Amino acid sequence: MYWYNKPICREKQPGSGAGATKQSRRYKRLVVYKAIIIITLLSTLLLPACKPAIKETGARLNYFDLKGYFKTSATQLTAHNKPVFKTAIHNGNSQSKKVNIVNWDMELSLFSASDINKPAWKDSYQVQNAGNTIFYKTKDPELETKQITINMDGGKVKWIMIINHAKNLLYETKEKLTYVPDSMYRIKKWQHVRLLGTNTYDIKGMITQ
Repeated sequence: MYWYNKPICREKQPGSGAGATKQSRRYKRLVVYKAIIIITLLSTLLLPACKPAIKETGARLNYFDLKGYFKTSATQLTAHNKPVFKTAIHNGNSQSKKVNIVNWDMELSLFSASDINKPAWKDSYQVQNAGNTIFYKTKDPELETKQITINMDGGKVKWIMIINHAKNLLYETKEKLTYVPDSMYRIKKWQHVRLLGTNTYDIKGMITQ
């Protein structure tokens, strides 16, 4: 490294002759000392600011990990690749078909999106236990996910039901989502949009065994 040969700041240059040579040596030493002091100070000041932020890991979830659960379910369903007998009813018009779901993450996205584990919501839900069933009920009327009901048996999920409701000046929507692992999922939705009217949807998928 040759940073110390480069002047940190402009100084008055010494003259010539024997005395000047001594002076020149002193001058060089002075420049080096100044450079060392400046570099040390800069290192002390800048190093703490250059440290990468330490991210929190392993944070405890306040409620059931709905997002993680459906991520795992989607991965398993993709691996098993079982056909689904799917019925879709839109405003009373029904269609049924046996299909292979290509993207289970997308198919179950409404379930995953209902996850309530956000730091701002840590005190926003009341938790009730009744036998093998856990109820999460919102205490904040502004939150879209109103209730999550989970039935467990031996530590495994037997079924999940989610109630969502959102309303503003432009639209109102209500959702009832039901999921039975490796068996069935259902999405019932009512939606009213100003100037466009009302739509109802009822989508049911039966996973073949």
